[in-house]
Amino acid sequence: MLASAARATGILVGWLADRALGDPQRFHPVAGFGTLALALERCLYRNTRPAGTLYAATLVGGAVALGVAVESVGRRRPLIRVLGTAVATWAVLGGRSLAREAEAIADALEAGDLPRAQGRVRNLVSRDPSVLDADGVARATVESVAENTSDAVVAPLLWGAVAGVPGLLGYRAANTLDAMVGYRNERYTRFGWAAARLDDLLNWGPARLAGALAGLCAPVVGGARGDAWRAIREQAAAHPSPNAGVVESAFAGALGVRLGGRNVYGGVVEDRGVLGYGEPPRPADVARTNRLAAAVSRGAVLTSAGIALANALVARRRRRAVTVGA
Repeated sequence: MLASAARATGILVGWLADRALGDPQRFHPVAGFGTLALALERCLYRNTRPAGTLYAATLVGGAVALGVAVESVGRRRPLIRVLGTAVATWAVLGGRSLAREAEAIADALEAGDLPRAQGRVRNLVSRDPSVLDADGVARATVESVAENTSDAVVAPLLWGAVAGVPGLLGYRAANTLDAMVGYRNERYTRFGWAAARLDDLLNWGPARLAGALAGLCAPVVGGARGDAWRAIREQAAAHPSPNAGVVESAFAGALGVRLGGRNVYGGVVEDRGVLGYGEPPRPADVARTNRLAAAVSRGAVLTSAGIALANALVARRRRRAVTVGA
């Protein structure tokens, strides 16, 4: 049974490590990957889609190959497989660090220290925080926690359940590249196209799972499940991202707040539509968002561990059937 449960156990252990420890303070593997990606960009950059496709394929393919090598080492050693999956899961998750940043912003807002809150929110969003008042910082934080709960928690857990360590590392590589080059600006519109489209594809299922879990967990923050479902149906499509719109609208409905609207990114104004039916979030809503994100995280790890265990048991039965048939 240990062999069948190895992937599920590793995912659970890695998730617990992230909740307890957060990101490594030094020698973070994702930061190392980013350094490698910057070096390769300097070598491969051309303002074309083929160059960007080669760039993304090289880095994501390398991450997947590393994951395959890790799993091959533990193929006949369940304990090593558990450890490898746990370490990879811990390395790619960002739930605890995300919560800590949101908590720091909430503390600054509660103390009335807007400049400190604006400085901290730079760690979560790419919009210009200098134009945001306290409620604007709160909205930016709520939106970022919602989107990143899907990107940095639900998605890696789900890909780990489906594809093990290769899925964990490959997903995080694609998501990191999207954050680095997946912009619609003069430099990256073509070069970053492949990374952005791959990230959209890999996040399609996880974003909808995150939205569903946010709706199910709405009572945790005094919200109504029906408002979350309605917001997804009626408003998610207004967001320019096919995945962030689902998650942010679900969080908005579950929290009873209104998200979206106009944001400024490097001087460019982007309209993200209206998400939710309540008032704009206040500083106190940041703590509620963290509670909802934690509930979604718990639901995601249990769902992912269940998928991993079910897949392992099905594979085990198939091997037995083939052995008996032979």
